[in-house]
Amino acid sequence: MRKFPLILLLSLSAAGCTWVHMAPGASAVRVVSAAPTGCDKRGEVEVSVKHSIAFVERNPLRVREELETLARNEAPGLNADTISPLGEPAAGSQRFAAWHCAR
Repeated sequence: MRKFPLILLLSLSAAGCTWVHMAPGASAVRVVSAAPTGCDKRGEVEVSVKHSIAFVERNPLRVREELETLARNEAPGLNADTISPLGEPAAGSQRFAAWHCAR
């Protein structure tokens, strides 16, 4: 019975942590809110993270940031330098379009 409060406390403190790190080359990938004009579409990626831990919902902003970071990490592999969301996050998953834009 004493372990339950400790487990709950650890779960709540972990809910605010960032678990996703930026991969090499991903920091140069731009994130835009809508499909950019004058760019070539390179593909789509679907990324996902844990949106709850032990029945405790994680901060939605933190989940959104991690999804964006994962999508940025995937973009260089598609020869893309820009990503745009294809919809809102749902249950810890989100789809992004990957674009190559002439700068």
